[in-house]
Amino acid sequence: MIENLFSLEGRIALVTGGSRGIGKMIARGFVESGAKVYISSRKADACDEAAAELSAYGVCLSLPQDISTVAGCRQLADEIYAREGKLDILVNNAGAAWAADFDTFPEAGWDKVMNLNVKSPFFLTQALHAALAKAASEDRPAKVINICSIDGITLNPLETYSYHASKSSLIYLTRRMAARLVRDRIIMTGIAPGPFASEMNRAARDESEAVAARTPMKRIGRDEDMAGAAIYLASRAGDYVVGDTIAVDGGIAYANLPDRDA
Repeated sequence: MIENLFSLEGRIALVTGGSRGIGKMIARGFVESGAKVYISSRKADACDEAAAELSAYGVCLSLPQDISTVAGCRQLADEIYAREGKLDILVNNAGAAWAADFDTFPEAGWDKVMNLNVKSPFFLTQALHAALAKAASEDRPAKVINICSIDGITLNPLETYSYHASKSSLIYLTRRMAARLVRDRIIMTGIAPGPFASEMNRAARDESEAVAARTPMKRIGRDEDMAGAAIYLASRAGDYVVGDTIAVDGGIAYANLPDRDA
């Protein structure tokens, strides 16, 4: 039993925002664990390039698509139905952030972030519901993993109002959708990443030592930290975890002591 606990052999996965950053970390982990992985991103060239790179470790295919609209979500789902007809694992990772001063924070920065970070995970999962249900069984449920953020759990000092709101919303939306989807043997969970080097988290990428110093574990996240958490939730090992969002952050959300000088 133990030797197959974390295997993804024979499973079909889709990772949105899979061409870089956290999505790419997860996609590589899935590929190396035996899954056939589709990655999607808005930029076709980047998506194709990442899929070609990850194909060195197994099967990875590119499905470029802008999923910031409901129509885009449905188009991506149609591609999965046309190619596979079913889906074992969906990772809703595509996301956006926006920082601006409170007095000048624009409507565009609100709508872009809320649409991609909250609306798209809901409507892409809705569009793929039948594919997930078809793949699911009592012994091997289908999985949906929403990539949230520790900014949905605790504050950071940046004025990222819509990002904080969107990630808090996604954590609770994960719980609500999980309560519905579990009826169909589809298990929904979330991951709340902390500091991982990426285009979205440029501080962790460009100022890694300073960010590490503020982290209880005194380092930023590594690729295998993110891949390991996602593989756990996607595999048999995580079958009995329903609706929870796991912080993968080196202790920032739950193990940071308050600043006594504050």
